[in-house]
Order: sequence, then structure tokens, then C-alpha cells
Amino acid sequence: MLNHDTAAKSSGQAWRTVSSMALALLSACATTQKAPIPQASMTCGLLGDVCERLIPGGKDQAGLRYVSPSAQWTKYNKVMIDPVTFWGGDSTPVSALDQQLLVNYFAQQLQERLGKKFQIAAQAGLGVMKLSVAMTDSETAMPVLRTISMNMPQAHMPSDLKYLATGTFPFVGGAQAEAKITDSVTGDLLGAVADKRIGGGSFTTGFQWQWSDAENTIDTWCEKIAERLATWTTP
Repeated sequence: MLNHDTAAKSSGQAWRTVSSMALALLSACATTQKAPIPQASMTCGLLGDVCERLIPGGKDQAGLRYVSPSAQWTKYNKVMIDPVTFWGGDSTPVSALDQQLLVNYFAQQLQERLGKKFQIAAQAGLGVMKLSVAMTDSETAMPVLRTISMNMPQAHMPSDLKYLATGTFPFVGGAQAEAKITDSVTGDLLGAVADKRIGGGSFTTGFQWQWSDAENTIDTWCEKIAERLATWTTP
């Protein structure tokens, strides 16, 4: 038979095991994941006619992608980042304030992540690729440009998205983004992507998007952009 101390120790170990499993489950629920994009019904805002060149990406790639077969990636060592934009129709549920917070945070993260791997250029030039990124409300028809990120001093920009006006991420079914890379001098298209992600949600919220899902999604996109460009441009 187990004595009192041994039983208590065993009980404590069991509790820690259960607690660890619960934390792991909660973490998994909070992680965003890639979602398919129906190409036939997709209406691009930022990408425009480039949408016609997109093809489905693989498991670890964007939902839809295009890479120019003639792109000479290794000649680029700097990146110029256009202001991040938000595209949505008149019926978008995303308030003007939330649009501004989202694109400002997106711009901040792009500067931070890409700045670790490239020199950030302020103007076009040789060896400089230009990155243009947009968030889109995929549930509204015929998206139009609505919001552009502002150049705000770092100290005055929110470090996260806890201050979204509604307290939740109002996109229905997930968040979608588009991006394209061009030569900053010639304007030649080097690559383009469109990607959609959904939140982990929880049993109690019914998989409703929260500000943390928006933040995690933007962080994931920025990290993937930085990693992929660094890989392609390394000789």
C-alpha cells in the first residue's frame, strides 16, 4: 500500500500532468492556422490583375502564390516597405479606428522583422526590392482602398492590438492579406501572395476572433515574409 506521503506525491504529479496538458490545449486553441482561399471567387484589392497569375501554394507556403521565373533574387540586399493598406467594401464591419490600428501594427511588425534581416531603404535604388502589403476583408465584394498606415513615432504606437475599438476581430471566417514584391527601380513583379488564416478560438467563444488572433496572424505573416525573402536573397 502507498503511504500518505507517497500518495500525496503521486497526486501532485498527476495534477501537474493534467495542468500541463490543459495549458498545451489552450495554447493550441490560441494558435492561428492557414485556411484555404477559393481562387475562383477571390477579388483582389492590392494585387489587381496579378491575381490571375496566382497558383495554390504548398503546405508551408501562402494559400496562393506567384514567383517570377526570371527574378534574380540574390541581387537584392535592401527592402523598401510601402505603407500597409486596408481594403474592404462599404459593408465591412471593421471600424475606421480598428482599420487604422491593424495596419499600423502590421507596418510596425514588418519594419521590426525585416529590419533584422535587411537594410530598410527609404527610397528606390539598385539592389532594393519594394514590398507592398494589404489586409483585405474577404467577405465584402469589390474591395476598395480604405486605410493607409501612418508614420507614427515608435513610442506612440500600440505594442499590441489590445486596444481595438470593439475588443474583437470582426472579420467573418478569418483574416486575409495580400502582398507583392517588385523591383524598386523597374517596377518588375518578382512575386506575389495571398493568404488567409483563422483563429484557434475556444469552446466558450465559439471560435470567435479576438484581438490576440489578429496579433498572432499579423506576427505570423511578417515572420514568414522576412524568412522567405531572406532565404531567396541569400547567395
